[in-house]
Parts: sequence; structure tokens; C-alpha cells
Amino acid sequence: MARTNYIEALIEDGGEITIGALPPHECVATAADGSNCLAMLVRRDGESLNVLLKRLDKAIGLAWSHDAFVDEVNDGESELL
Repeated sequence: MARTNYIEALIEDGGEITIGALPPHECVATAADGSNCLAMLVRRDGESLNVLLKRLDKAIGLAWSHDAFVDEVNDGESELL
């Protein structure tokens, strides 16, 4: 599996990721630090779990470097990823 630097850094800093069902979505990946939800991604049709994790890693990087918070659960598919 590919190294996920932002995910690793987030977890090492006390943050968390979750992956699971969030109706009506079959699979959602989220990332949060102590006080902020950094990203909420909906797994795309045919998308592997590995690819979803890579997108989550990129989304965490965007949140940290550009204050760009991706919310595909409420806002639909993101053009950033």
C-alpha cells in the first residue's frame, strides 16, 4: 500500500480517520483533527479503498496547506480531487 504521509501525520498528532457507511452513502472516509473536520469523501463507483485513501491523504494536505476543506457528503463530488 502506498505511503500516506498526511494521514500518518494526522494520526501521530492525535487526529483520526474513519471509513464506513454513512447513509445514504455506502462508504465515506473522513479525517478530523482535535477541533476540525478536514475532509469528508464519498467513495466513487468502482473506486478501490486504496484510491479512496490516497484521495483522503490529498484532501488532508489541501486542508492544511490551503485551508480548502473538502465535503463530498454535503456538497457533492469535489473538483479539487
